[in-house]
Amino acid sequence: MAWFRKDGTDRGAAASDTDVHPLQQQVSDLERALADRQALIQMCLYALDRARSGGVVERLEEGLAAIGVRALRPDGERFDPARHEAGGAVPTDDPALDGVVAETEVTGFADHDRLLRAPVVTVYAKKTP
Repeated sequence: MAWFRKDGTDRGAAASDTDVHPLQQQVSDLERALADRQALIQMCLYALDRARSGGVVERLEEGLAAIGVRALRPDGERFDPARHEAGGAVPTDDPALDGVVAETEVTGFADHDRLLRAPVVTVYAKKTP
């Protein structure tokens, strides 16, 4: 005579039939860890945007850099609309500065090679006569 559970299933079923395969569990754990990492990075960026202390900003940026998230301050680089967001322009008479980032208004961030947030920058623009 077979033993049945209250739900009508056979108690004789092997435990491995209902258990998650170890590889599936590892994948699930990895996906959860990656999602948790992204959530923590976003929380750190939120805190950075609101930090009033230079020391706190520095410490958060150091912690993020330790896991591969780097701050982007492209001052002096050529403006690239694929990597930068223009927030304003500064007139210049120097043609060599035309299109160069004058200042970073809002720091951007990249997670290894993936852009998380483009830096908002002020760009030198040649004065028009």
